[in-house]
Amino acid sequence: MIIPLLKRALLLLAGCVLAGSVQAQATPEYRAKAGFLFNFIAFSEWPARVGSPLPLCVYGTNPFGDELAALEGKSVGGRILTVRTPHALDQLKGCRVVFVTAAAIDSLPRVLEALRGEPVLTVSDSPGALDAGVGINMIVRQSRIAFEVNLAAARRADLTLSSKLLRLASEVRQ
Repeated sequence: MIIPLLKRALLLLAGCVLAGSVQAQATPEYRAKAGFLFNFIAFSEWPARVGSPLPLCVYGTNPFGDELAALEGKSVGGRILTVRTPHALDQLKGCRVVFVTAAAIDSLPRVLEALRGEPVLTVSDSPGALDAGVGINMIVRQSRIAFEVNLAAARRADLTLSSKLLRLASEVRQ
């Protein structure tokens, strides 16, 4: 009973966070995915050495339109979110969340190599991304967004994912 309530609360929170985005150009799918992305961040814990701000980077052609602009400046876990769109691997330095877009998924192995040893939550929405080593992969099942978690990838990045988040995942790989 608590899990369906938590799911509704997460979706409501995502809607509230994104309500301020008037100029959104993203599809409804990416509006919802932006909300999920915010919740992934909210239910993740970085090591103490990671200060503020907490840069969210979109690597590849940005499918979110203006939706992520609504996240700019939000406080999460005592850190302020910033949004960047790096165009080269060397520009990922300092990112604490990296969303690898479907357009850039062929670069995923190089992205993960560039981020190795850094406390970075990697997220994607592409088939096979979880197997390739991304921390969280969003999927669409029966017209609904779900997500799967690679717990080993999160641990290698020195991140702690909330048990609440893990319970909502459609799959958790150890």
